[in-house]
Parts: sequence; structure tokens; C-alpha cells
Amino acid sequence: MSDVCIVGFGIHPFGRTPGMTGLDMGVRAVRAALADAELEWRDVQFAFGGSDASGNPDTMVEQLGLTGVQFINVKNGCATGGSALFAAAATIRSGAYDLGLAVGFDKHPRGAFDPMPGDWGLPEWWGEAGYMVTTQFFATKIRRYMDLHGITDASLARVAAKAFDNGAHAPHAWRREPVAEANILAAAMVSDPLTKFMFCSPAEGAVALVLASEARARAIGGPLIRLKAAAMRTRPPHSFEVFQPSIDSGGGTATATQLASQAAFAEAGIGPSDIAVAQLQDTEAGAEIMHMAENGFCADGEQEAWLAEGRTRIGGALPVNTDGGCIACGEPIGASGLRQVYENVVQLRGAGGGRQVPGAPKTAYSHVYGAPGISAVTILER
Repeated sequence: MSDVCIVGFGIHPFGRTPGMTGLDMGVRAVRAALADAELEWRDVQFAFGGSDASGNPDTMVEQLGLTGVQFINVKNGCATGGSALFAAAATIRSGAYDLGLAVGFDKHPRGAFDPMPGDWGLPEWWGEAGYMVTTQFFATKIRRYMDLHGITDASLARVAAKAFDNGAHAPHAWRREPVAEANILAAAMVSDPLTKFMFCSPAEGAVALVLASEARARAIGGPLIRLKAAAMRTRPPHSFEVFQPSIDSGGGTATATQLASQAAFAEAGIGPSDIAVAQLQDTEAGAEIMHMAENGFCADGEQEAWLAEGRTRIGGALPVNTDGGCIACGEPIGASGLRQVYENVVQLRGAGGGRQVPGAPKTAYSHVYGAPGISAVTILER
């Protein structure tokens, strides 16, 4: 099977863009990715596209061109982008095609997501009891984790402050002003222990990636960024997941993230200590903390020291969420997982500017997680 390379990338800035639909943003991102690879839309042999709330991605052919291209829609919660990328990579590895596209976009209204229990295989009483409120779920999960492993409120504030600091250097980020840790802790409480500055917001934006076989990538030219692994997993029994908190006494033995991470490392043939930069799902500050351990980068409870010592900051031992993650960028569901990969390509190309990881990083990791317990992981290598 051929190695898969990312040969082009494009992004429409996250945040709010009045007057543009989510689909329009997706088209902009595709055109930017093709221009980056010096290709035309007619060169694209297949595409996988994802959106949660902004229509069917395959309809963008009306604007891009009616070439008859194979275009498949993907919808998989917060892991939509990662799932589209997984499918695109697998298509090239199969040998069926040697050039394709993964694209994700969304345009969410203001306010929290409003999921319906029936869409997730749950009874209506589940929502009536308040269990569909994601802010409440995330707060419950991180509070339990903090009590079990000695994580303090100060660590939550450090994660959020780092996000805003990094976002200030990312042109595509929504929140681009630093916020002091003291102000983060003193902000309005949303769901204890998480204040408003510790949460991401639903947003708008789009990302597109052009993928090619290694032979086609070499013919195209430019930096050779290999997709060494792309793995996606659903929840195992007894894991504590969004809308599915089936944890039993003593805790579950695994999570969707742990399964996806282990599969990705096995596929890439490397381990957590080999990663130079990582993008981890940070729907809120507690998620980044828990995902540091679930992805194998540290043990449960070690995050307290890691964050106090600045190990996850730019220039630290493992920079995490170098563009500010979901906290600074917001979360347009279809695009969010692909934004992480976009940011990793930026880092591996050495194009991060004020947020660039020093030392010419050669490996990059991305992890996305969503309801009802799905996770996708990718590993890139320069």
C-alpha cells in the first residue's frame, strides 16, 4: 500500500462571517487547498466532505465544477473531519485513486448545541432530565477526574490561558486576545468547575486538505508531509462518554480515545515520546487535561506538574494546541478535526510564525473526540 501525503491545505478563518454560508466557506477552503498544491478542481479524483449543520458537502460541486467526481458525505459528530480524512486516506492506500480531497465546514448559530435524544438512540426522558446538556456532562466528567487524580482549578486556567496566548498568533483563530489566568478563574461559572473562558463556542469555518499517493506527491513537488496513521474508534463497554456515561463502579478499562490512539501509534510504528507537537480535543479545558493521559502522553495526575512547568506551551517538551485549539478557534463541527491537521501541517512546514514550535518538528499528532463516544487520531511525519 502507498504512503499517503498531504500536498495542499486551505482554511477559511473560524469565528463569524456574516453573509457567507458554511458551504461557501467550504468552497473557499477547497480552492485555497488546490492553489496551495498548484492543482485544479478537475485534477481531484474523489472527495469526502463533512458538515453537521450546513448542508451536504457534495453540493459544492455546483460552485467548484461539474466534473462527475466521486464525492461522499460524512457526518460523525465532532469526529466528522477526522472521519473524512480517515476515509480519504484509506481510499488512496487501497490503490483505487492517487489524488483526493477531505473537506469539512460548518456554520452554527449562537448559543450551545441543542442535540435531540432521539438522534442518539436515547429516550426523551434523557433530555428532560438534563443529560443532553454537554456543558453539564463535561463538568461532571472533569470534576470526577480532578477528585481522582489531584488536578486543581489552576490547571484548568493554565490550559485556557495557553489557548488564548497561542490563538493570538493564529490568523485563522476566532479569539485572538490573551486572557490572564486570574480573569479566567474569576469569570462567570457555567458548570462547576468550568468558567465561561474554559469552554469553546460553536463557530463557523472550513478546512480542506488535498491528499496524494507518495508517487503523485513527489510529482507535484513541495514539502513531503506523510500521513503515517489515521485511526478512528467507537466507545468500548463501561467508558464515560458524551450522552453515554455507562461507567461502572471503579471506572471503565478503556475509552474511544485510548483505542484510537493505540491503533494510530501501532500503525505509525512510533510511540508518544516520538511526537513533537500535538493537537488534542479541547471542547473545554478539562478535556485537554484528560486527553493528555488518554492519548498516552502522560499518566493520570501528571498533568498538574506538566502544566505548572509549561511543558505543553510553545517551546515546551510537548506543545499542545499550538493555534489555541477549540477554546481559541471555536468549534464548527465539520471543520474542527481537519483544523487540527491543518495546524500540524503548518508546524511541519515551519510556517507557524509566532506560534511556531522550535527545532523543526518532524512528527505531529492530532486527536478529535465527540458524542456518543467516538475518536479519531492522525499522525503526520515530515
